[in-house]
Amino acid sequence: MPGTQKPLEPWEYWKNDPVRSRKSLTAWDLVIPLKPLTLAKSRLAGAGGDSARPGLALAFAVDTVAAALACTAVRTVSVVTNDALAGVELSALGARIVPDAPGAGLNAALVHGTQIVRSSSPEASVAALSADLPALRSAELELVLATASAADRAFLADAAGIGTTLLAAAPGIGLAPAFGEASRARHRGSGAQEILLEGVDSVRRDVDTAADLRVAMALGVGPRTTAATAGLGRAD
Repeated sequence: MPGTQKPLEPWEYWKNDPVRSRKSLTAWDLVIPLKPLTLAKSRLAGAGGDSARPGLALAFAVDTVAAALACTAVRTVSVVTNDALAGVELSALGARIVPDAPGAGLNAALVHGTQIVRSSSPEASVAALSADLPALRSAELELVLATASAADRAFLADAAGIGTTLLAAAPGIGLAPAFGEASRARHRGSGAQEILLEGVDSVRRDVDTAADLRVAMALGVGPRTTAATAGLGRAD
């Protein structure tokens, strides 16, 4: 029954299993949705004022995409966005830019991005990843994706334990995204298995508020976010 499945075990518990070890070699295609920068991160106005929001949102996305592309488990990164500036900068990193043709919100963008990926790679293992993970570590993302390989659909809750930062689907399985408020409960209720891992804080630390940004900076953010926050002083 949906919502009653046992959470996925940490990778360390099964890495010596020959069957699951083969699955850990899965190459993932990531889909990252990104709003137009002028509309992004409305709750971050306290971190440097409203005018700083677009630059911070772009910095978060740049550091997220760079870390994702550096992850050995990641084959491609597709960013679904209609923001021209973000498209230029993120494509320069090596991401594929997919126009947000539906223009109907986060979940529609993810469905569209997944369809684009699988139109050229029907057997792709696809994972949706939040664009606001400025402290993302490639090794931690690799661990999360390796664990996700053991399930048809799997997700990682955000640091608050309410939302979701990653949702993964095996080849031939629909992503069925249900992001938004209380998405952890919705993804669990849809039958996706929850990934419970220690030591992957950077994959769970999305940034919506100034308080979130302070925590991310304590973890250690990427170079673009470091530069973007340098002139802001303390995030209040």
